[in-house]
This record gives sequence, structure tokens and C-alpha cells, in this order.
Amino acid sequence: MQNLSLPDVLVEVEKRGFSFAKLLAIPEQDDWVYSDGKSTSCVAFILEMYKEAGLFGELASSIQVTEFTIKDAYSLKFFENNSSRLPKWCNADDNVKLPFCQIRGKYRMELPGYNSMDLYPHMNERCPSMPPKYYRPQSC
Repeated sequence: MQNLSLPDVLVEVEKRGFSFAKLLAIPEQDDWVYSDGKSTSCVAFILEMYKEAGLFGELASSIQVTEFTIKDAYSLKFFENNSSRLPKWCNADDNVKLPFCQIRGKYRMELPGYNSMDLYPHMNERCPSMPPKYYRPQSC
């Protein structure tokens, strides 16, 4: 079905025996095209590039990056974990050595859980998350 208005969508959802709340809980698919074209967030765009580059390996077909948050992006366990292999400028002139490259300036990025989450099929598709803290159950 195409070109439905919101009231049309509500009627169609009801005809199919769903609630609007259940419709909103359906995981977004990476290949969905909206009335104004393909749409994606900055985080999903970067993760889509990682996916196309093969970082998700054989799990790529079972992961929808549109379901990821900013925290998910930096928590994924595929970044360099040996800080001695990072470029020297990453933590130069900083008294705190971090496992990732730091943005220059007077502020420091805090990335709790950086590089700590293993990939698994259908990750985040049924995980609640509310910004800005993105608390999640342990199984997510």
C-alpha cells in the first residue's frame, strides 16, 4: 500500500487486527522508503556504511541499523582495543588516556561502554531505549 494519510493508516491497521501502538513497535527496516524517499539518521547512515564494509560479518542480513542509537554505535565491539595502536595525536596533551581518539578542546567525550557490545542477530529490535541515558535491560 502506498500514499496513505495517517487516518488511512489507522483504518488499515485496525482492519488488519493491529493496534496503532503495535504498529509503532514494529522494528524499522533499513530498506524502507518513505513518501519523500529513503530516510535515515546520521548514526544509521554511518552504521549502514560499516555494514556495507563487512564489519557486521555474516550477521549483516539479520541486523537493522535503523534501530540503533548513538550509544549503540560506539558500544559495538569492533573498534581498535589496543590504545598503543591509535595515532599519537588521539590523546596527546591530555592527562587522561582514553581507549579512543578524543576531540580537541576543553571538553572531554564520555563514552560509557565503549567497544563492549558483541554483535548478535536482530539486536536492538525489541529493546526499549529512551534518551538521553538509553537504559536497557541486560539482555539488550
